[in-house]
Amino acid sequence: MKKLQKWFDQIAGVAQGESERLARAREIFASGGIDEASLKKPACWRRKARVQYRNA
Repeated sequence: MKKLQKWFDQIAGVAQGESERLARAREIFASGGIDEASLKKPACWRRKARVQYRNA
């Protein structure tokens, strides 16, 4: 399958450097898992309040 993809890339004109950059990007961004525990709390509760109230 990889050989077929390589042939297609050669025919379509995809540079080898582009394939290497794509592999590197997948390595960087796919490895960082999502912290699912933090998503259990609603977003409105996770955000800090924008308006600061003060006792007058």
